[in-house]
Amino acid sequence: MKHFSKILILILLVVTSCKTTKNTTGINNVDILSTNKIISNHYTNNFHQQTVSANLKTKYKDNKTSATVSIKLRLEKDKTIWMSATKFGIPLAKVKITPNRVLYYEKLQRTYFDGDFSLLSKWLGTELDYEKVQNILLGQAVLNLKKGRYNSVINENSYQLSPKKDNELFGILFFMNPYTFKVNKQEIRHPEKQQLLSVSYPNYSEIKGEQFPKNINIRAIENMNLTTINIEYHSVEFNNVLTFPFSIPNGYKEISLK
Repeated sequence: MKHFSKILILILLVVTSCKTTKNTTGINNVDILSTNKIISNHYTNNFHQQTVSANLKTKYKDNKTSATVSIKLRLEKDKTIWMSATKFGIPLAKVKITPNRVLYYEKLQRTYFDGDFSLLSKWLGTELDYEKVQNILLGQAVLNLKKGRYNSVINENSYQLSPKKDNELFGILFFMNPYTFKVNKQEIRHPEKQQLLSVSYPNYSEIKGEQFPKNINIRAIENMNLTTINIEYHSVEFNNVLTFPFSIPNGYKEISLK
């Protein structure tokens, strides 16, 4: 796919007055808890609202280029993620994601994509689905921790969770905030492919009793090539009635994400 489209799809797929909660705390203040209790607290503090609407400021950088894009986000939990990207007020692209389908088009080169998550998973170097994208945007663990067995230690002023049994293909770590039990950072590594996907949350905002990410920092490394995406949330609102308009313009060329 064209380089500009690659930048936009990466940005689009991984992203009121607020009280900010920094993800820093002294290690002496971290209570010793069982792994099961940490996981239970994480899901007790799951995101409980039905919809999210927000403005996102995103900064993309790789070894060759950088870009800053504004994005309008609309999310209906477990159903639809919709984003519209602009730069200097000029429309650039739209994406609509449902559990079984990914739709995307960009105006500069008049291209579009209509398919499932298989090609995106291959391109990003890690299995990707609707739930994982949604969990990244909401500050939740990308995997269902209730379905695995994990060890926990206190590390980096967080509860660090790692699988009890090593996976031959990849390694994964979760770092939980010891107060809110939201994710401070999560990492997926593919040593043989020299790939790393790291998603960190420097701080959260308290909005209507919810701990919601204020910033998301994404680092993707493949064969020593580093890509970073920094997302900052603005004007976050919950439970508005949302629409998800999406129509691929006539005359656009279909692309494959390779």
